Amino acid sequence: MRLPFTSQLISKIAPSLGIEVELEPEYGFVGELTFADGRRHLFRNTNFNINPAGSTEIANDKQYTSYFLRKYGFNVPRSKAFFSDRLNQNLAGERRRSILDAAEYAMAMGFPVFAKPNNLSQGILVAKVHSPRQLHDVSQKIFERTDVMMVQEPVSGLDYRIVILHGEVISAYERLPLQVIGNGFSTIEELLVQAKNDLEASGRSNSDINIDDFRISQNLSMSGLTRSSVAKMNEVLVLLDNANLSNGGCARDVTSRIHREFIEIACKAAESIGLVLCGVDIIADDLTACASTQNWAIIELNAAPGLDNYAKMGETQMKRVEDMYRRILLSLAHG
Repeated sequence: MRLPFTSQLISKIAPSLGIEVELEPEYGFVGELTFADGRRHLFRNTNFNINPAGSTEIANDKQYTSYFLRKYGFNVPRSKAFFSDRLNQNLAGERRRSILDAAEYAMAMGFPVFAKPNNLSQGILVAKVHSPRQLHDVSQKIFERTDVMMVQEPVSGLDYRIVILHGEVISAYERLPLQVIGNGFSTIEELLVQAKNDLEASGRSNSDINIDDFRISQNLSMSGLTRSSVAKMNEVLVLLDNANLSNGGCARDVTSRIHREFIEIACKAAESIGLVLCGVDIIADDLTACASTQNWAIIELNAAPGLDNYAKMGETQMKRVEDMYRRILLSLAHG
């Protein structure tokens, strides 16, 4: 059985620290740590209970996260939550917010806007929509999975993630969305299939390209293209608007070059929500330059950031991730 990435690392690191590891035998996704003093600690994938439960729940809710970050003075994009018919039936009349209300809010703010499931991760169903009709269609898909949708204004700039542990930067990297590069004869669909095959061959087990993703067709149509269109030689086509690595995006490491002002912003953002381990997602012009000289905004926080795709970038990145998990285990051992 091939173990999940986190379980592999924990099984490798823990014994050297005098910690026994027992994984659930069928999938290896959850496990139990037994420390030298007999204490036991359960973990599930990247969740080690290192963060307080309340803080984790806040971070898992995009709209609540935005509320608290704004309260504490951080730059965040405008946003509002809207609810499924099922949830609206259980709310008082004045607190109900429907798909029609979402369209009115988006029109007042100005299209395009992002529609996001409020409590799902890994970029699932996150879409940039350009009209009330697109917003309606995306909201229907979102409400099949969850009862709360966030409508958020887009922010211009590059997409970065900074991972914080105990007030220190573990890693910082730019995230680039799924894209293909034309060769002058292959269709976009063929390029997409090749990208999926290349991703699987690279060993990025926690990243997958959904060939049938409706967002790809939607983005192509905005450019007057279809999946059967042939991309020109060296033409770069961005197929998704969200830059999650789990959706087939890629990364550029900037850990050694991140500006101290952004280090301070990320550490304070994690601290404000009460998170010891945190992935801070920031849109900025340049994470290596002064924050005070550019526009930036915190988009989301992640209380259990996965770093398997980042670790696949090279030996340096893998070492950083191993060091992070070693520090987490030591923190649990001394806790």
